[in-house]
Amino acid sequence: MAETAAGVGRFKTNYAVERKIEPFYKGGKAQLDQTGQHLFCVCGTRVNILEVASGAVLRSLEQEDQEDITAFDLSPDNEVLVTASRALLLAQWAWQEGSVTRLWKAIHTAPVATMAFDPTSTLLATGGCDGAVRVWDIVRHYGTHHFRGSPGVVHLVAFHPDPTRLLLFSSATDAAIRVWSLQDRSCLAVLTAHYSAVTSLAFSADGHSMLSSGRDKICIIWDLQSCQATRTVPVFESVEAAVLLPEEPVSQLGVKSPGLYFLTAGDQGTLRVWEAASGQCVYTQAQPPGPGRELTHCTLAHTAGVVLTATTDHNLLLYEARSLRLQKQFAGYSEEVLDVRFLGPEDSHVVVASNSPCLKVFELQTSACQILHGHTDIVLALDVFRKGWLFASCAKDQSVRIWRMNKAGQVMCVAQGSGHTHSVGTVCCSRLKESFLVTGSQDCTVKLWPLPKALLSKNTAPDNGPILLQAQTTQRCHDKDINSVAIAPNDKLLATGSQDRTAKLWALPQCQLLGVFSGHRRGLWCVQFSPMDQVLATASADGTIKLWALQDFSCLKTFEGHDASVLKVAFVSRGTQLLSSGSDGLVKLWTIKNNECVRTLDAHEDKVWGLHCSRLDDRALTGASDSRVILWKDVTEAEQAEEQARQEEQVVRQQELDNLLHEKRYLRALGLAISLDRPHTVLTVIQAIRRDPEACEKLEATMLRLRRDQKEALLRFCVTWNTNSRHCHEAQAVLGVLLRREAPEELLAYEGVRAALEALLPYTERHFQRLSRTLQAATFLDFLWHNMKLPVPAAAPTPWETHKGALP
Repeated sequence: MAETAAGVGRFKTNYAVERKIEPFYKGGKAQLDQTGQHLFCVCGTRVNILEVASGAVLRSLEQEDQEDITAFDLSPDNEVLVTASRALLLAQWAWQEGSVTRLWKAIHTAPVATMAFDPTSTLLATGGCDGAVRVWDIVRHYGTHHFRGSPGVVHLVAFHPDPTRLLLFSSATDAAIRVWSLQDRSCLAVLTAHYSAVTSLAFSADGHSMLSSGRDKICIIWDLQSCQATRTVPVFESVEAAVLLPEEPVSQLGVKSPGLYFLTAGDQGTLRVWEAASGQCVYTQAQPPGPGRELTHCTLAHTAGVVLTATTDHNLLLYEARSLRLQKQFAGYSEEVLDVRFLGPEDSHVVVASNSPCLKVFELQTSACQILHGHTDIVLALDVFRKGWLFASCAKDQSVRIWRMNKAGQVMCVAQGSGHTHSVGTVCCSRLKESFLVTGSQDCTVKLWPLPKALLSKNTAPDNGPILLQAQTTQRCHDKDINSVAIAPNDKLLATGSQDRTAKLWALPQCQLLGVFSGHRRGLWCVQFSPMDQVLATASADGTIKLWALQDFSCLKTFEGHDASVLKVAFVSRGTQLLSSGSDGLVKLWTIKNNECVRTLDAHEDKVWGLHCSRLDDRALTGASDSRVILWKDVTEAEQAEEQARQEEQVVRQQELDNLLHEKRYLRALGLAISLDRPHTVLTVIQAIRRDPEACEKLEATMLRLRRDQKEALLRFCVTWNTNSRHCHEAQAVLGVLLRREAPEELLAYEGVRAALEALLPYTERHFQRLSRTLQAATFLDFLWHNMKLPVPAAAPTPWETHKGALP
C-alpha cells in the first residue's frame, strides 16, 4: 500500500464527546409554563425541563428514590412543581433551582396516576391507581380531603376554575365523571354519558360549562349548574385531548361567531376545530396523516398563545394558537438509531434515521429539529451527496427518496423511486458528481438510479410533488440480503457486501462483475472504498475488519478487536486509519500501517449502527440502539499541544527545583515537588535534606512550615516509599517528625490518615524486624571480635637444644 501525504505525524490518537443528542421524552404528560418559555416532560425516572427557544434541556429532576415518575404538575403561578414516583412518594420542587423543598408519602396504596393544581396554586389533587382521590394543601403541608368511590384507576382530576366554588372533578375506568365538593366533603354528582375512558376536561371562561372528551369518539358539553349534558358532538376519532379555545373570533380557524369552540387531538394525527353549538368541524389542519403521527396529548398555554401536542412517535410540536402554524418541533425519543449523516456544505446539520418512518434533521448550533415525513415504513439507511445539500434515504417500504436542504435549513422531499420487491436496506450516492445513486435490497438485487436533470437545477421546487426516479440498471448480485453498497471515489466501481459472507466488485454503470472477496466467516455489514488507495475495507459479523486489494482481490490486512459484529467502518486521516463501530457498543480507531487499535471510544450502551465522518475529517458522528446520537471531535492536536505544554512546564519546574536544591532552599523545593505530585521528586528533596550535616533539624524545620494539605500529600507519599527497603529511611524520618511534632488530634484529622497508617504499619514492623536482626548480627560480630584470643604459636627448638636433649 502506498504511503499517503498524511504521514505518521498526522495520525489521529483520540476523539472526545463534543455533544450528545439523547432522549428526553418517552411518552406521557407534557406541559408548558404559562409564558411558553419552558417545556416540562417525563422521561423514565426524570422530569426534564426544556428551554423552548433553544431546545436544550436546562434541568433534569430526579427524586431520591430513583423510581419512575408516574405523574407531575406545574402550578398555575409557575412557581411549584410536584412529582409522584412509583415508590409512592410526592416531591415538591423549586424547579428553577432544581432542589426539593418537601418530600412526603402519598398515602395512596398504589402509584399516583394523575395530579392537578387548583387555580390559586395552593391545593393539589392526586388520583391514584387505588381508586382514591386525595387533596393536599401545598402551602401548609397537610392532606385536606380523601375521596373514595371511584372504581379502578383514577386517571383524570381537575379543579373548577372558580376557586370559590371548591369543586373537584375526577374520572376513573368506569368512564363516569364524578363531581366532588370540597366544602361538603362529598360527591355531588356522577356524570355518565361516555362509553369509554374520558381523556380530558376543559372549562369555559365563565365556569358554567365543561367539555369532556373520550376514546368513544365523542365530545360532550356539560351544564355545570344542572350537571346535565347539553350537547354531544361526534368527532369520528378517538380523542386524547380537547381544548376550549378563547371566546374571540379567529377567522383563520373558522371561529367567526361568538360561542364555544374547541380543538381536538386524536388518532387521526390532525388538529381540528369544532363549533359546540352546531357540532360542525369548522377547521381541519392541512397535514397528511401518517404512521406515528397519532396525537396522544394536547394542551393550550393561554398567556403564551401556544398549543403543545405530542405524537405516538414521542415528538413534541408547538403551534401558534391563532393560526395553528407550526413553530417548533422536538424529537423526544428516537428509539433505535439506525443511521446518521452530516448535512450541509459545512456539516452544520445532522440527519437521523431511527426505528420510525420519520427522519429527524437537527441543526447542531441551535438544537432546532425538523421532522420529515414521507416514508411509510421504518427508514433503514441514509447517504449524502458530495455538496451536502442533497441526501438519500431508503426504507422497509421498498422505496428510495431524495431530499434537499435549502440554505435556511428547511428540508423537503424532491424525488422518490420504487421497484425493489423487499426492504431497501442500503443506499450510496455517487462521489464524483451528483449524478446517480445505488440501492441494495433484501431481494438480493442492486439498482442504479440516475438523477433527473430537473432535479439538479437550483431553481427546482417540487410544486407537483416529488419527481419519480427510474432505475437504469438492476442486477442480482448475491444469494442473500445485501447489507451494504459503496461507490468508488471515481464513480466507476461498485462494491457490495452481503449476508452470504462475500463482497463483490462491479463495474459501473452496467454492473459487470469484476471479482469476489472471500474470507469472512460470517455475513458482511459494511463495505467502504479507501479515498486514496485501491483498497476496499469490509466489516463483518465475525468481529473482524479486512482490507482487500482491488487489483487481485487478495486480503491485505485483518483487524481483530471487537467482541461482536462490526457494523460500520470508515476511512479517516486520508486513508491511513480506520474508524469502526460494533454490536459491543464500542467505536475503535485503527492505524492501518501497524494494525494497531489506537483508541477505543466507549460512550454507547448498545449496537452502534450509524457512523459518519465530517468533510474536514475533524469530527465523527455515531448513532446507536441506545437512542443516543453522539458527535465526536478529533482532539489529537489539542492533546498533543497540551502534552507539549505540560512537558515544557515540567522541564521549567525541574530546573527550578534543581536551582532550589543547589541553593539549599529546602522549603520552596519541597513545596514545589509536592505541587508537582511526583513522589519520586519529593523523595529526592528529602534525600537532599538528609544529606545536610544538620539533617535532623533541617528536615524538622522544613516540614513544620508546610501547609496541612502538603503534609497530607507527604504522608501519602510515605506509604509508597515505605514499601521499599531502600527508601524506608526517608519515610521513617518524615513519619518521625509528624509523630513527634503533630498532636494526635491533628494527625487523625488528616485526610486518608487511617488508610495510610494501616498501610504503613506492616511494612514498618517488617523494617523494624530487619533492622533488629541486623543490629543483633552486628552486636554478635562485635562481641566475637573483642573476645577472640588468637593462640601464640610455640617456638621451634634450636639444633643445639635438640642436640642437648639427645645427650645422656
